[in-house]
Amino acid sequence: MAQPAALLGLEKTSLRQQAVDALRRAITSGQLAPRSPLVETELSEMLQISRGTLREAMRQLQQEGLITVGARGRLIVRHLDDKEIRDIFAVRAALESLAARELAQLPDRAPAIATLRATLDAMARAGNENLEGRIEADLEFHRTLCRLTGNETLLHSWISLEGSIRMSIMFAGLGKAVGNMDVDRHNEIVDAIDTGDADHAIQAVHTHMAWAAANLVA
Repeated sequence: MAQPAALLGLEKTSLRQQAVDALRRAITSGQLAPRSPLVETELSEMLQISRGTLREAMRQLQQEGLITVGARGRLIVRHLDDKEIRDIFAVRAALESLAARELAQLPDRAPAIATLRATLDAMARAGNENLEGRIEADLEFHRTLCRLTGNETLLHSWISLEGSIRMSIMFAGLGKAVGNMDVDRHNEIVDAIDTGDADHAIQAVHTHMAWAAANLVA
Protein backbone atom coordinates (compact mmCIF):
# COMPACT_ATOMS: atom_id res chain seq x y z
CA MET A 1 0.00 0.00 0.00
CA ALA A 2 1.32 3.45 -0.90
CA GLN A 3 2.51 5.63 1.97
CA PRO A 4 0.49 8.78 2.79
CA ALA A 5 1.82 11.90 1.11
CA ALA A 6 2.53 13.55 4.49
CA LEU A 7 4.83 10.71 5.49
CA LEU A 8 6.67 10.86 2.19
CA GLY A 9 7.20 14.59 2.66
CA LEU A 10 8.54 14.06 6.17
CA GLU A 11 10.92 11.38 4.90
CA LYS A 12 12.20 13.70 2.16
CA THR A 13 12.70 16.56 4.63
CA SER A 14 14.65 14.30 6.95
CA LEU A 15 16.87 13.15 4.09
CA ARG A 16 17.52 16.74 3.02
CA GLN A 17 18.43 17.71 6.59
CA GLN A 18 20.81 14.79 6.87
CA ALA A 19 22.49 15.99 3.68
CA VAL A 20 22.69 19.55 5.07
CA ASP A 21 24.28 18.28 8.28
CA ALA A 22 26.80 16.10 6.44
CA LEU A 23 27.86 18.86 4.05
CA ARG A 24 28.02 21.48 6.80
CA ARG A 25 30.25 19.19 8.86
CA ALA A 26 32.51 18.49 5.84
CA ILE A 27 32.89 22.23 5.13
CA THR A 28 33.44 23.46 8.68
CA SER A 29 35.85 20.63 9.48
CA GLY A 30 37.94 21.42 6.39
CA GLN A 31 37.18 18.13 4.65
CA LEU A 32 35.82 20.29 1.84
CA ALA A 33 38.40 23.07 1.57
CA PRO A 34 37.64 26.73 0.74
CA ARG A 35 37.05 27.34 -2.97
CA SER A 36 36.47 23.59 -3.56
CA PRO A 37 33.97 23.05 -6.41
CA LEU A 38 30.78 21.24 -5.41
CA VAL A 39 30.05 18.74 -8.17
CA GLU A 40 26.46 17.51 -7.99
CA THR A 41 27.09 14.11 -9.55
CA GLU A 42 29.92 13.31 -7.13
CA LEU A 43 28.19 14.59 -4.01
CA SER A 44 24.83 12.97 -4.73
CA GLU A 45 26.61 9.65 -5.22
CA MET A 46 28.68 10.05 -2.04
CA LEU A 47 25.62 10.97 0.02
CA GLN A 48 23.38 8.49 -1.81
CA ILE A 49 20.67 11.06 -2.43
CA SER A 50 18.99 12.46 -5.52
CA ARG A 51 20.41 15.55 -7.18
CA GLY A 52 17.15 17.35 -6.40
CA THR A 53 17.54 16.69 -2.68
CA LEU A 54 21.20 17.72 -2.90
CA ARG A 55 20.25 21.03 -4.54
CA GLU A 56 17.79 21.75 -1.72
CA ALA A 57 20.52 21.05 0.84
CA MET A 58 23.01 23.28 -0.95
CA ARG A 59 20.47 26.12 -1.16
CA GLN A 60 20.22 26.07 2.62
CA LEU A 61 24.00 26.12 2.96
CA GLN A 62 24.12 29.11 0.61
CA GLN A 63 21.74 30.91 2.95
CA GLU A 64 24.03 30.04 5.87
CA GLY A 65 27.01 31.53 4.06
CA LEU A 66 28.98 28.30 3.69
CA ILE A 67 28.56 27.97 -0.07
CA THR A 68 28.80 30.69 -2.71
CA VAL A 69 28.67 31.04 -6.48
CA GLY A 70 32.06 30.87 -8.17
CA ALA A 71 33.24 31.19 -11.74
CA ARG A 72 30.74 30.35 -14.47
CA GLY A 73 27.95 30.13 -11.91
CA ARG A 74 29.26 26.99 -10.21
CA LEU A 75 28.81 26.49 -6.51
CA ILE A 76 31.99 26.38 -4.42
CA VAL A 77 32.89 26.29 -0.73
CA ARG A 78 33.07 29.88 0.46
CA HIS A 79 36.44 31.41 1.24
CA LEU A 80 36.48 34.11 3.91
CA ASP A 81 38.96 36.92 3.38
CA ASP A 82 40.14 39.27 6.13
CA LYS A 83 37.48 41.91 5.42
CA GLU A 84 34.67 39.36 5.57
CA ILE A 85 35.93 38.05 8.91
CA ARG A 86 36.07 41.56 10.32
CA ASP A 87 32.57 42.25 8.99
CA ILE A 88 31.22 39.05 10.58
CA PHE A 89 32.68 39.98 13.97
CA ALA A 90 31.41 43.55 13.70
CA VAL A 91 27.87 42.24 13.24
CA ARG A 92 28.41 39.76 16.08
CA ALA A 93 29.53 42.63 18.31
CA ALA A 94 26.33 44.54 17.52
CA LEU A 95 24.09 41.55 18.22
CA GLU A 96 25.86 40.28 21.30
CA SER A 97 26.31 43.72 22.87
CA LEU A 98 22.54 44.11 22.55
CA ALA A 99 22.14 40.79 24.32
CA ALA A 100 24.60 41.80 27.06
CA ARG A 101 22.78 45.09 27.60
CA GLU A 102 19.41 43.36 27.91
CA LEU A 103 20.76 40.84 30.42
CA ALA A 104 22.59 43.50 32.46
CA GLN A 105 19.31 45.41 32.80
CA LEU A 106 17.36 42.44 34.16
CA PRO A 107 16.08 43.11 37.70
CA ASP A 108 17.09 39.56 38.61
CA ARG A 109 20.16 38.59 36.65
CA ALA A 110 21.17 35.67 38.84
CA PRO A 111 19.55 32.85 36.78
CA ALA A 112 21.05 34.16 33.52
CA ILE A 113 24.48 34.59 35.11
CA ALA A 114 24.35 31.04 36.49
CA THR A 115 23.47 29.68 33.05
CA LEU A 116 26.29 31.60 31.37
CA ARG A 117 28.80 30.41 33.96
CA ALA A 118 27.66 26.83 33.32
CA THR A 119 28.49 27.27 29.62
CA LEU A 120 31.93 28.57 30.63
CA ASP A 121 32.43 25.42 32.71
CA ALA A 122 31.52 23.40 29.62
CA MET A 123 34.07 25.39 27.59
CA ALA A 124 36.74 24.61 30.15
CA ARG A 125 35.91 20.89 30.02
CA ALA A 126 36.03 20.99 26.22
CA GLY A 127 39.67 22.08 26.42
CA ASN A 128 40.73 18.45 26.08
CA GLU A 129 38.54 17.79 23.02
CA ASN A 130 39.38 18.19 19.33
CA LEU A 131 39.13 21.61 17.68
CA GLU A 132 35.59 21.03 16.42
CA GLY A 133 34.37 20.15 19.91
CA ARG A 134 36.02 23.24 21.37
CA ILE A 135 34.47 25.47 18.73
CA GLU A 136 31.02 24.06 19.47
CA ALA A 137 31.45 24.78 23.20
CA ASP A 138 32.53 28.34 22.38
CA LEU A 139 29.56 28.87 20.07
CA GLU A 140 27.20 27.53 22.73
CA PHE A 141 28.27 30.31 25.10
CA HIS A 142 27.54 33.03 22.55
CA ARG A 143 24.32 31.37 21.41
CA THR A 144 23.16 31.13 25.03
CA LEU A 145 24.00 34.80 25.58
CA CYS A 146 21.53 35.69 22.83
CA ARG A 147 18.93 33.07 23.76
CA LEU A 148 18.68 34.23 27.38
CA THR A 149 17.33 37.62 26.24
CA GLY A 150 14.13 35.98 25.04
CA ASN A 151 14.45 38.07 21.84
CA GLU A 152 13.76 35.54 19.07
CA THR A 153 14.70 37.97 16.30
CA LEU A 154 18.08 38.56 17.92
CA LEU A 155 18.68 34.83 18.32
CA HIS A 156 17.62 34.10 14.73
CA SER A 157 19.95 36.82 13.42
CA TRP A 158 22.87 35.37 15.38
CA ILE A 159 22.12 31.81 14.22
CA SER A 160 22.15 32.99 10.59
CA LEU A 161 25.83 33.88 11.10
CA GLU A 162 26.75 30.64 12.84
CA GLY A 163 28.11 28.81 9.81
CA SER A 164 30.32 31.76 8.87
CA ILE A 165 31.52 32.14 12.46
CA ARG A 166 32.46 28.47 12.61
CA MET A 167 34.33 28.69 9.31
CA SER A 168 36.25 31.81 10.29
CA ILE A 169 37.52 30.13 13.45
CA MET A 170 38.18 26.70 11.92
CA PHE A 171 40.21 27.97 8.96
CA ALA A 172 42.33 30.34 11.05
CA GLY A 173 44.30 27.36 12.34
CA LEU A 174 44.60 25.70 15.73
CA GLY A 175 46.76 28.33 17.44
CA LYS A 176 44.53 31.30 16.59
CA ALA A 177 41.33 29.33 17.20
CA VAL A 178 42.42 28.31 20.69
CA GLY A 179 43.21 31.95 21.48
CA ASN A 180 39.65 32.90 20.61
CA MET A 181 38.26 30.27 22.96
CA ASP A 182 40.04 31.42 26.11
CA VAL A 183 37.61 30.95 29.01
CA ASP A 184 38.94 33.90 31.04
CA ARG A 185 38.25 36.31 28.18
CA HIS A 186 34.66 35.07 27.98
CA ASN A 187 34.31 35.34 31.74
CA GLU A 188 35.00 39.08 31.45
CA ILE A 189 31.72 39.41 29.53
CA VAL A 190 29.78 37.55 32.22
CA ASP A 191 31.39 39.59 34.99
CA ALA A 192 30.45 42.80 33.19
CA ILE A 193 26.84 41.69 32.79
CA ASP A 194 26.76 40.69 36.46
CA THR A 195 27.59 44.26 37.54
CA GLY A 196 24.28 45.46 36.11
CA ASP A 197 26.09 48.24 34.28
CA ALA A 198 24.72 48.06 30.72
CA ASP A 199 27.44 50.31 29.25
CA HIS A 200 30.15 48.19 30.86
CA ALA A 201 28.56 45.01 29.46
CA ILE A 202 28.35 46.52 25.97
CA GLN A 203 32.00 47.59 26.09
CA ALA A 204 33.09 44.13 27.28
CA VAL A 205 31.47 42.52 24.23
CA HIS A 206 32.95 45.04 21.78
CA THR A 207 36.41 44.58 23.30
CA HIS A 208 36.05 40.79 23.10
CA MET A 209 34.97 40.83 19.45
CA ALA A 210 37.60 43.35 18.35
CA TRP A 211 40.35 41.22 19.87
CA ALA A 212 38.93 38.00 18.40
CA ALA A 213 38.68 39.41 14.87
CA ALA A 214 42.19 40.88 15.04
CA ASN A 215 43.52 37.54 16.27
CA LEU A 216 41.97 35.59 13.39
CA VAL A 217 43.26 37.88 10.65
CA ALA A 218 46.68 38.57 12.19
